[in-house]
Amino acid sequence: MKNIKLLFLLIILSILGGCGYNTLQTTDEQIKAGWAEVVNQYQRRADLIPNLVETVKGFAAQEQQVLLGVTNARAKVGTIQATPELINDPQAFTRFQQAQGELSSALSRLMVVVERYPQLKSDQNFRDLQAQLEGTENRITVARNRYIKAVQTYNVVVRQFPSNLTAMLFGYKEKPQFSVENEKAIAQPPKVDFGGGPGAKGK
Repeated sequence: MKNIKLLFLLIILSILGGCGYNTLQTTDEQIKAGWAEVVNQYQRRADLIPNLVETVKGFAAQEQQVLLGVTNARAKVGTIQATPELINDPQAFTRFQQAQGELSSALSRLMVVVERYPQLKSDQNFRDLQAQLEGTENRITVARNRYIKAVQTYNVVVRQFPSNLTAMLFGYKEKPQFSVENEKAIAQPPKVDFGGGPGAKGK
């Protein structure tokens, strides 16, 4: 009797493997790992912002509206809990995208303002922070691209036959994806001319 149960179990496992169960498991784990890295890089960016804002304020305190915009956008990002469950909720995922997009836009506006202040551009502390921010933006882009590819692979498995039957049986559903518009926006990190221009002076 015990051998019969074992044989039955092996048959079931073999059928599931042939119907994409193992692929669903693998691709789902890849998505979780990719999402964790996306969140990690976004958090790295958020952690840089307070020092960046304070440094800019030291040279351009009159730019209150732009500085406040960055601070508020960062605060909005902080209200969204980027848990692993978020990637299964299209509405929550959209809110996350929008909040990060607003922060990217606010940072871009801040970088435009910086161009008006040669002394700020030549300040070493600002230059270090900007270099860190630009590096983080690049890492965000890489992490997002990996996540996008992982979701694409997973969603194909969920939709195609016969793995779609296995997906329905075990409750695997398509996961939301970063939108094309949002991807274009994030792929263009803020740029700053480190040269400082002919009129640049030290702090």
